[in-house]
Amino acid sequence: MVRSFGGGTTSVSSKMPGRDRARPSNCFVLNFDRPFIVAFTLFLPVLAAISFAAEPTRDSDYDYDPPAPGSYSLPVIKPAADGALLDSNNKSVKLRDLTRGRITLLSFIYTRCAAPKACPYATGVLTQIHDLSVDDKTLAKSMRLVSLSFDPEYDTPQRLAAYSDNVRDQKSGCEWSFATAKSRAELETILAAYDQAVDKRQNPADPQGPLYHTLRVFLIDREGRIRNIYSSGTLDPRLVVADVKTLLLENARVSKQ
Repeated sequence: MVRSFGGGTTSVSSKMPGRDRARPSNCFVLNFDRPFIVAFTLFLPVLAAISFAAEPTRDSDYDYDPPAPGSYSLPVIKPAADGALLDSNNKSVKLRDLTRGRITLLSFIYTRCAAPKACPYATGVLTQIHDLSVDDKTLAKSMRLVSLSFDPEYDTPQRLAAYSDNVRDQKSGCEWSFATAKSRAELETILAAYDQAVDKRQNPADPQGPLYHTLRVFLIDREGRIRNIYSSGTLDPRLVVADVKTLLLENARVSKQ
């Protein structure tokens, strides 16, 4: 079956809450300023609450049983757009290189965000999915996570490297890339292509962060096509994993033809 949810999209929606390098002692506290530290401190309880369970479970937010992988189909929405990026190693990379070849979950974030159902929640969900991939060889080799910051002036490669070290409990598992746009102009092109709304808050000292945005996480197949767009109301980790496995089963069927 084809699942379709509201908002005028034909996408199927769900919601589910390396680099191998030694972490320098206390580098996160010593090297970064207060907005970054405050945002991450507020993020920790969200991450802990989401990550404790080894497997995603039903909760009050998602009180339903997700469909079995492969029991439904996911329509193609549109091609995933390209763009020039800098990754957390300060290396130039094309967005298309991070959205082809594997099943990709692309999340737009910024590290200063402290809104509970925005970036902290999305990153917590990706953390849980990454943890699942540590013990699932198929997910580890076939899935990729991408966290793309829309705050390039603040989220430098150095800050993204520290952020990635602190949100990933496991250094094994599937690939997880952290990056931002190479320029503000390039960023605006990427945001427009993905319909990702971002605005400055009237109060730059707002405790939830200086930017207001909608939460959007994109499921992208191996051919670089968007197959689902998750919002804060549909980002259920159980359903995201079912969607990823559905696309893997689709690939397996096609390869046998």
